[in-house]
Amino acid sequence: MTIREKHDGAMGDRTSIKLWLRLLSCSTVMEKRIKRRFADRHDVTLPRFDVMAALDRNPEGMTMGHLSQALLVSNGNVTGVVQALLRDNYVVMAPSPTDGRSTIVRLTPEGQTCFTGLAKAHHAWVEAMLAGMARDERIALYGLLGVLKQSLAADIGEEKS
Repeated sequence: MTIREKHDGAMGDRTSIKLWLRLLSCSTVMEKRIKRRFADRHDVTLPRFDVMAALDRNPEGMTMGHLSQALLVSNGNVTGVVQALLRDNYVVMAPSPTDGRSTIVRLTPEGQTCFTGLAKAHHAWVEAMLAGMARDERIALYGLLGVLKQSLAADIGEEKS
């Protein structure tokens, strides 16, 4: 008697699951190390760094909505982080000149200086974590992850049905 496998045997080759788990474990390890180093060495959270990085990439400023979209988090999450950055004088908020309902958030000179130091440390940490890979391996992996990103974009998934 043959026992029918889940998914009609399609899971017999577990390469996709193994790949997903490996991507997840690598990402989790890197994120945890970076979070811990930011907290221990700079007394800053990764979400604060992420908000500052987004604002650094957009020196004209961003609305709270654009920030949450760029960071793939809720407006509530962004609001709390921005309020903390505001208290520390790392950002300023001003009414949008084009939309009276929106507020534009920008880095202050002090925030820019802080972010520059954080970004330098972040870059060094990522470089150290990837030092075991040759440059051509990094480039190849980056290209393959681009293919994965396109595959993810093409997958309509059940949530859109």
